[in-house]
Amino acid sequence: MKEKKKDDGEMAEELEKNSYRFWIWSIASMIFRFCIILFPENINLSSRPELSTPLTSLCRLAEGYWLKQASMSPYSGSMYHGSPLLLSLLGPLTVHGIEGQWNHHLCSLVFVVSDILSAVLLRATGQQLEKAYRLNLRRLGLLKASRDRGILPCGDIAALVYLWNPFTILSCVGLSTSPIENLAVIVSLYGAVTRKQLFERRVPLAAFGLIMATHLSLYPATLVIPLIFLLGYGLDAPPRKLFLQTRDREGEPGQDKLTRTTQLPFLWKTVLHFVFWVLVWSIYVLVLCSLSLKQYGGLEEMFKRTYGFILNIEDLSPNIGVFWYFFAEAFDFSRNYFLIVFQIYMFLSILLPLARRLKHRPCFIAFVYLAFSSILKSYPSVGDAALYLSLWALFVNELTDMKHSFFIFCGYIGFSLLSPVMHNLWIWRGTGNANFYYANAMGYACFQFMFVEESVSAMLNHDQALKKATAEMTKN
Repeated sequence: MKEKKKDDGEMAEELEKNSYRFWIWSIASMIFRFCIILFPENINLSSRPELSTPLTSLCRLAEGYWLKQASMSPYSGSMYHGSPLLLSLLGPLTVHGIEGQWNHHLCSLVFVVSDILSAVLLRATGQQLEKAYRLNLRRLGLLKASRDRGILPCGDIAALVYLWNPFTILSCVGLSTSPIENLAVIVSLYGAVTRKQLFERRVPLAAFGLIMATHLSLYPATLVIPLIFLLGYGLDAPPRKLFLQTRDREGEPGQDKLTRTTQLPFLWKTVLHFVFWVLVWSIYVLVLCSLSLKQYGGLEEMFKRTYGFILNIEDLSPNIGVFWYFFAEAFDFSRNYFLIVFQIYMFLSILLPLARRLKHRPCFIAFVYLAFSSILKSYPSVGDAALYLSLWALFVNELTDMKHSFFIFCGYIGFSLLSPVMHNLWIWRGTGNANFYYANAMGYACFQFMFVEESVSAMLNHDQALKKATAEMTKN
């Protein structure tokens, strides 16, 4: 009993130290961002295709707001293709100043606040996953209180990875709306993971985050599958068949008793509650968009200029994705065929098989879905990579044996540094061509695929190792 109290006291002290360090590093990241934002001319990051896309460029949003103020449709021409709600939120912050230049500092402040909120919510999500990880190992008899110190604080790690990731920082100071999109995704996961009361999850918040993320970027709609698993089955855990035989240590010291536990039922009531709130928030968002665009074509114009623009890949300007060059070279008569193949590829060959194989780890499924979306979406940016890399850090305890991690890390750094070089050789110096930049984008995509594949393999190996350890304990 005394040893248990001692362990609890040491753990509380360690948590307090970790919290103090986290806020120190968080404040430092804010200061670092403000220093870059206030740098003269902001080193012109807003024009970089790695940071700003036709959907996330704040310069395009400012153009759309100017058109709306001039009593024209914000979707006139081919500049703005984002959300009308985001236009109403950030548009007033892009008005022209005295010298004819719009003040980007207010928008940058919004992005910094979004990053901090995302980090705080990520930390809270990671803390819940860490508690579940400890509890599951104890239920399997694979962890004692004295060995808890070996478990890494995944919440703090994920939050700091997000705050100090160069991709996150560049997206924040590069006048891209990616931080707001990432915040919406993290809000949905936070609402599905955390509890307002003992047995009540924040279902309306999870539904709100999902609807807003889908409204802003469309591809986060795939998160509906892991969110349903989260609300129905609970947090990430080892395969449920491992809990059919667990060790009951409530008896005398040194005496183990094997008991059979039943599998937790699927919480249909919670899932139906989630579906209800999804419908409520969807209607609410559509009504707001309809009122905002009442004089400019209504919802039909919005769907055509936003989701239609994403699915049809109408803008073939260079980016770090793999579609722009392909459709620039493809024949017009085969364009629709390839559009259908590429857009449904992820749904048929990735979403359903992973959902079936890893349904006991819904948060990890969300990470995999977001990673594949950032690779295969029409207009990707490094802000998308910043999101899934921070979600990957939530599973540092399970993925400690991931293979080729150093090689993949070097690949990310190498292709990230080569991207502006190849773009400069092609666009500005004229000593290269489009193949230079597209080859770099293909290499970057290959390393992303490798990263996801190794992560999934490491998670499956971790589950297999737990299965073997549980079987050995059962025999003994």
